[in-house]
Amino acid sequence: MCYGVKFISMPDPSSSGGGNRGTGKALAPIERRIGYKFRNSLLLAEALTHPSLAYETRKPHFDNQRLEFLGDAVLQLVLTEQLFRLFPHFAEGELTKLRALLVSKDALASNAEDLQLGSYLLLGRGEEANGGRARASTLADAFESLVGAIYLDGGLENARHFVIVSCSPMLERISEEPMDVNPKGELQEILQGIGHIGPTYEIIAEDGPDHAKTFQAEVYWEGTRLGIGQGGSKKQAETAAADDALTKQLWKARKNTPSP
Repeated sequence: MCYGVKFISMPDPSSSGGGNRGTGKALAPIERRIGYKFRNSLLLAEALTHPSLAYETRKPHFDNQRLEFLGDAVLQLVLTEQLFRLFPHFAEGELTKLRALLVSKDALASNAEDLQLGSYLLLGRGEEANGGRARASTLADAFESLVGAIYLDGGLENARHFVIVSCSPMLERISEEPMDVNPKGELQEILQGIGHIGPTYEIIAEDGPDHAKTFQAEVYWEGTRLGIGQGGSKKQAETAAADDALTKQLWKARKNTPSP
């Protein structure tokens, strides 16, 4: 099985006339951070307004909760499509696990921290005093709200570009070796449970130019080749070989073979 799917980068919509950066207006600091210029600045303000401020100012309908609801749906769509393309061999359950990691509170809060969203939030005095600017749930909500605001202001392609760029560090990590979907770890646990010896991996071939190499790996256990796989890196090839071994389960035949 091949894990050689390269990370899918999306073109910047503004580079092909789909964005809105050529308006002649100066970018606000937050817009520089997120790489997007809003046509409607009220959407940006709404995305950054915590419900605590709306409550204190008696404007209950001007906060980021509705945009958070919308942004959550846009995130789910964009990341589901990205995972679907990155892992064509994964079953629904495996893809669902990976998506859950990407849209978890901690992951979204980390994205918000990378953008320094906390410093731009509009908070009520009580929320400010209680550390709301750095609270993970507040940051995660703000990130979702910002996605929703970009979607309304610039459409799906601008929102997609923002999500993919913001989530790219984790997407790249899980494309190398998916978190919680770990064939190497699963194979190691099975084999060590049988014979207290783990598998070994060998890179047997590599092909292609330096910028687009494909590697082929084999996995062995007690002299028996259990699986073979290909990938865009050595780690991906080894992971694919482990996945092949889990599919074939050749260790069962070896275990059931009577000793001479």
